[in-house]
Amino acid sequence: MNVVVIGAQWGDEGKGKIVDYLAEDAKYVVRYAGGPNAGHTIVVDGKQYALHQVPSGILYADKKVFLGSGMVIDVEAFFNELQMLKDNGINWEGRVFISDRAQLILPRYRQMDKERDAARKRPIGTTGRGMGIAYAEKAHRDGVRLADLDWPEKMAEFDGEDKEYLDKYRDRLMSMRVNMAAEMYKVKGENILFEGAQGAMLDLDSGTYPYVSSGASCAAGASSGCGIGPHDLDQIVGVFKAYETRVGNGPMPSEFNNESEGELCQYVRDTGREYGVTTGRARRCGYLDLVALRYACRVNSLDGLVLTHLDIYDAMDQIEACVAYEINGQRVTDFPANVKELETAKPILEKFQGWKTELKNCRSYEELPEQARAYIKYIEDYCETPVTIVSVGYERKDTFVRKNPWK
Repeated sequence: MNVVVIGAQWGDEGKGKIVDYLAEDAKYVVRYAGGPNAGHTIVVDGKQYALHQVPSGILYADKKVFLGSGMVIDVEAFFNELQMLKDNGINWEGRVFISDRAQLILPRYRQMDKERDAARKRPIGTTGRGMGIAYAEKAHRDGVRLADLDWPEKMAEFDGEDKEYLDKYRDRLMSMRVNMAAEMYKVKGENILFEGAQGAMLDLDSGTYPYVSSGASCAAGASSGCGIGPHDLDQIVGVFKAYETRVGNGPMPSEFNNESEGELCQYVRDTGREYGVTTGRARRCGYLDLVALRYACRVNSLDGLVLTHLDIYDAMDQIEACVAYEINGQRVTDFPANVKELETAKPILEKFQGWKTELKNCRSYEELPEQARAYIKYIEDYCETPVTIVSVGYERKDTFVRKNPWK
């Protein structure tokens, strides 16, 4: 069975924890898009792991993980990450594989990425990791793939630092390479978990363009980035937080107003530890945007939603969520493509009663307070998509499964 996990907002929704949790029932975990700008945080027995390119299932000793064809890989950072895992007692040797169609990020791409963003009239606010350049070179048909390291004529195009860099890592990379399509066909019928990066609202086609990532963070990317057909995707789940966050520039209609809601923003940011795993940047915070979430459900054919960070609201008497936008005096409930409309949109909010209970003390969904369950029911009805998993903390045990996607 094939299960896909995507972010249903602007990234940082808690995908790493959910992939790690669901990986227990998987045999293989495949990361299908993105690169070193992703930051997936996992906490196991009080110990925190920050993963950027290695799939989150690596913490299970019996799982094999794959970096898919849709990824762009910073090789130096990748091997540093593997060393970090080894230093923390995670034996990864023989369990990590890379698609021979994956693209490689050259060191000079990082500076090019920063310079290109700085030169824009409307900077995107990239992480400067070279991903945008790598994807651009891929689209220009000038990129370098893992398979190309065995193509003498292609390698002859590189000299200086590029050649030295590729030669340095060539043998180690080639020892991990696989034909992704052949590998996925070989294990067809096994439980395979496909891990997305960033979020649905940062997808190159369906996100808030041009303020998006350069790769496919939509559910369809699991097919194009892993060498399997779309009919072979059995379940697609989207992870979202009980509120909204965004890193970098771009529209965010439900963002807290710093002047009138600055205290609320800081509370959510600090309580939810909303600082970038990769960059350390403070994330922009706002009310849960149900207009955007329903849009993500529709364009990604989500079978279920995974709600995280619900416990952040434990101490609040009342919470609010955005149920519509006011744009040019009109009430809008369909997510627009026009950036100007999104930038001027005012959130229309619905109030919900708080629960004033520490949710981490609950051990099942049924033990959640009535007010918390009412909030979840409203989200389900609005998005016409069931909330199948609820997370109320960083540990694996703080997870309540209402419907197991593997079943």
